[in-house]
Amino acid sequence: MQRRLRAMMAEEGSGCPVPRLPWASIQRVALVGVVVVAIYCFLCTQRLAQQPQLESPGLDMAELQLNHTGQRQDCRLHWLGGPALGRSFVQGPELDNGQLRVQRSGIYRLHIQVTLANCSSSLGATTPPRATLTVGICSPAAHSISLLRLNFHEGCVVTSQRLTPLARGDTLCTNLTLPLLPSPNTDETFFGVQWVHP
Repeated sequence: MQRRLRAMMAEEGSGCPVPRLPWASIQRVALVGVVVVAIYCFLCTQRLAQQPQLESPGLDMAELQLNHTGQRQDCRLHWLGGPALGRSFVQGPELDNGQLRVQRSGIYRLHIQVTLANCSSSLGATTPPRATLTVGICSPAAHSISLLRLNFHEGCVVTSQRLTPLARGDTLCTNLTLPLLPSPNTDETFFGVQWVHP
């Protein structure tokens, strides 16, 4: 019986050992994996931080109203912008002596409406036949170009819009044939730009 007991014990104790990974080895491999992923994430965020960030679209925009100060001395119209003026604002571009200067290169949507003061469409003859409104880049001088040329055609109002590429530093000027006076009403005379694409 002892032999049988020894044989059973030998059978129980014998056999192929089953290979098992110790928990310590599994934990080390997992820890190394976590450290590698953390280093990779850190390096990716550093790389993204060093790349030039694209500015959010639509931040550069302006809606301006006429700065009407009485009799005009030259053909340029001068503009004002800011929240204190009601619906007028400037975000991005700057006003330089009443003219709008672009601070970011890209494609802009320009829009303008000018209504003549003391004008009635029924009195069409009160508008000179060559009465025009022009919008152009007036500065820098080397980049000077006309962007819009609108004829009143014996009417009292011109309005237009267009997409155009502008460079950083371009100053937009609006000119109205002298001696015509634009209406100072903000619903009738306004000028604006909006950045739409780099």
